[in-house]
Parts: sequence; C-alpha cells; structure tokens
Amino acid sequence: MTELSTVRSSLISYPHGFSTRTGGVSTGIFESLNLGMNRGDDPELVKENYRRFLSSCGIEKEEFVCGEQVHGNNVMVVGKEHARPPYGYDELFMADGYVTAEAGVPLVIFIADCIPLLMADEKAGVVASVHCGWRSTVADIEGNAVKLMQSLGATPGNIRACIGPAIGRCCFEVGSEVIEAVNTLLGTEANDLYELKANGKYMLDLKGALARRLTNIGLDEGNVEIVKDCTMCMPERYWSHRYTKGVRGSQAAVIMKLEALG
Repeated sequence: MTELSTVRSSLISYPHGFSTRTGGVSTGIFESLNLGMNRGDDPELVKENYRRFLSSCGIEKEEFVCGEQVHGNNVMVVGKEHARPPYGYDELFMADGYVTAEAGVPLVIFIADCIPLLMADEKAGVVASVHCGWRSTVADIEGNAVKLMQSLGATPGNIRACIGPAIGRCCFEVGSEVIEAVNTLLGTEANDLYELKANGKYMLDLKGALARRLTNIGLDEGNVEIVKDCTMCMPERYWSHRYTKGVRGSQAAVIMKLEALG
C-alpha cells in the first residue's frame, strides 16, 4: 500500500484532511500510514507519516495540538502554546476536542472507527477538531465544541462541518444502553437511526445521530457533510478497531486556520 489518499471536505476551504491507512512508511501490523503515537510503532516512522499526511493537507508544520483521548466531552480552547511535535513531550492533556481562533495551529485527533468531526466558521476565523465516539456524542461533545466556537466569535449558521470516515450503520452493532443514550440526546428524532436485530442488538447510524444533533444546535443542514465511507467495511483503506480486534494503527484528522494574508 503506497498511495497516500487523504479525504477532504467539499465545504471547508481551510487546510484540513482525514487520513486513510495508505501512503506511509510504517511496516508490519502498522502498514503503512499509522498516525497513532501510542500503538507501539517506530517513532521515526510515525514522524515521517505525519510529515506526509500534514503536507497532503496543505500544512507544512512540525508541531500540532493533540492529546490523550478519553471518550469524554471535554473540549479545550487552544493556541500555539499547546502545539507539540510528534513524541515531543511526555505529558498530554486529556481532551477529545479542540477549538482555536489562532492561525497556523493544526488541531489533530485520532480515530479508528469513531467519528472525526471537523468544523470551521471561516467568516469568524474559528476552527474545531472533535473526536466523536458514541460516548462523547451522547455526552454532547459536539454541543460543547459549538459553544466554545461561539465564545470565540463563531455563529452556528456560518459553521461548516464535515463528519469524516467512521464506522457506519452497516457495521455498528450496539446494545440497548447505547440506544437509550441516543434517545436521550435526540428524543423521537432518533427513531429512524437504528434498527433492532434478531439477536437483541441494534444497528446504529452514529453519523446520522451526530449530524442531526448539529442541526438541532443551529448548524444549517446544507452545511453538514457526511463522508459515507465505513471504516469497518473498508479495512484495506482504513484502520478499524473492530475489524482488527485492536491490532492496528490509527487514522488522524486535522484542521488549521490559515495565516492572514498581507
């Protein structure tokens, strides 16, 4: 697997992208574009993978914001002082989302089935990168991110959002506790987002649930894009935690506000 194939949104013009698993230099179980820094891969190979991925997104920087993702709803307002190179520091803050109004600060999250959400209000100059697993989504991390974007001057009606490659309804089998949490978040609007199987489990459209929540909190439906790719259905293109039973690398998603011109 040699070709680097970064996925982009048709709505966002700021430098951004969602990685696949192809086009990197890692080997073995991490072949080839592994961007996870805690999976056991060779750090020098991961650094080169980041250089390639960020460059493919139009980002020529070595430092970026990232942290330890804990499937919570903590979103941080960050700036240049929070940026670090891969393996740059031992201490990581615990957060699943980042928001900034500073130019030149790439915001990176990691995924391997969970939903990567990138958002931008380019009129206000505010961006966000959010890791939306089911726990974070039902805990309304997306709502927290939009509120923080508003605190920096963004307007929900001007925010453009892209829900990136993640596990789809076709493969996301969950228990009743997950469905109950989605129902609490969305009420009856969640009814068409899941179906009961004969084994008592449900197939859930988590991407659809996230998109619906975003429109409920003020984003225009036409400004919410969903990448259809299912990570579990496409193991040759994406890392999937469920497909590999945890023996895997990680994708990443990034967004950066452009430096002011002139």
